[in-house]
Amino acid sequence: QLQLAESGGGLVQPGGSQKISCKTSGFNLDWYAIGWFRQAPGKEREGVACISTPDGSPIYADSVKGRFTISTDNANSMIYLQMNSLKPEDTAVYYCAADRISRSSCQPRHFGSWGQGTQVTVSS
Repeated sequence: QLQLAESGGGLVQPGGSQKISCKTSGFNLDWYAIGWFRQAPGKEREGVACISTPDGSPIYADSVKGRFTISTDNANSMIYLQMNSLKPEDTAVYYCAADRISRSSCQPRHFGSWGQGTQVTVSS
């Protein structure tokens, strides 16, 4: 049974950095598409950063390119999202997700297993 659990969210000042983590179990990160998504109040869930391509190259939303970095520690079944130069518009609940089929996509509809989310608030 696939399980994902996020941690590391909190309150960050604009321009600051935060690293959030996702502990996974029940599957091998080498063989699954994985990603980070976020949902702000009143908005749809959107893809932020995913690894779902045959060569493992990441896909980033335009709004976070150059600021966010997705990484994995396969030995410890962890997924990370390093967030730098944070902006108030980055405020959202952040979710990690996985799917056994890699579709070269960072669309939420292409991911079947989800964590419970962690709140990231960017505010002074």
